Amino acid sequence: MSFPVAIPSKEKHFMTLHKEGGLYILHMHNADNRFNSEFVAALNQALSIVEGEYNSAEELQATALVTIGNDKIYSNGLDLMHAFANPAFMDGYLALLRRLLTFCIPTVAALNGHAFAGGCMMAFAHDYRVMRSDRGYICMNEVDLPAPLAPGMAAILREKMTPHVYRDMILQGHRFTAKEALETHLVDEIAEADKVLPAAKALALKWAPKAKAGIVYKQLKDEMFTNVVAKLSIPYHRLAPRM
Repeated sequence: MSFPVAIPSKEKHFMTLHKEGGLYILHMHNADNRFNSEFVAALNQALSIVEGEYNSAEELQATALVTIGNDKIYSNGLDLMHAFANPAFMDGYLALLRRLLTFCIPTVAALNGHAFAGGCMMAFAHDYRVMRSDRGYICMNEVDLPAPLAPGMAAILREKMTPHVYRDMILQGHRFTAKEALETHLVDEIAEADKVLPAAKALALKWAPKAKAGIVYKQLKDEMFTNVVAKLSIPYHRLAPRM
């Protein structure tokens, strides 16, 4: 395949997938990267390209995936009007989180700016996170919308943070700065704006050799997140009337 790849197409360009040696860099640049059905489909398309190349290689390579947003926003979360108007959307979004959480190679979220709500969820579905130090927040603001969390979304957050941090994030809607996120282990590193992507690439390269484990890398994730995956698989439409 020839890189970079415009996704979903050159005519409708939500994101661009680059390849640098063993690294895949997915640059999301669709305004504030809100999730609707088309954006979820584009992300799945990108993951399929990476997965296809990895699985079809003649021998296992050191490889990893880095995702990054645009300007001061990584992702501002769900397109709520679209979600309300399309009942099937949430199941597709939860399936994307499940796929990313158990992806076949190491993943790093380069948080160039705000990661709110659904964008925060995407960041935590990655294996590692690098956050911009001078501006931007990680936040789950559902309590202020107000909006409930699907069990699978809550399960990801519960898995990735300590109980008191989980409390502050969910019940207070606390906006974590980069310094706070590093201190509470929500992110692995922080860096100045122009160094976020280089730092994320360096971290990805550090762990890329683990992809040489082949299917075992994904199997280990499947086992690590068994309970989370089970909750992400609960059809959302069955819960919505009671939430």
